[in-house]
Amino acid sequence: MTHYWGNYCFLEEDQVMRDIGKLSGIPGMLIHGRNDLGGPLDTAWEIKKGWPDAELVILNDAGHIAEESSSMERAILDALDRYGATGPGL
Repeated sequence: MTHYWGNYCFLEEDQVMRDIGKLSGIPGMLIHGRNDLGGPLDTAWEIKKGWPDAELVILNDAGHIAEESSSMERAILDALDRYGATGPGL
């Protein structure tokens, strides 16, 4: 994984935000722990603004790691159920 981070995931600068509109029409869920110090909430908010079909769920008692918060685990499982992404290996 360090190889990808070291190469900016092989993306151009601001490519994700520039192309976020391409997700229009695709539903999704952004789950963010308010106590996530490594990924600030404003990033999730900017993604939500550019991806209107996504739902932004903010968890007041969670940080970055799902195992540290039962509400994070629950939100992830709810999202998987909602979008039919459950099955072997998930």
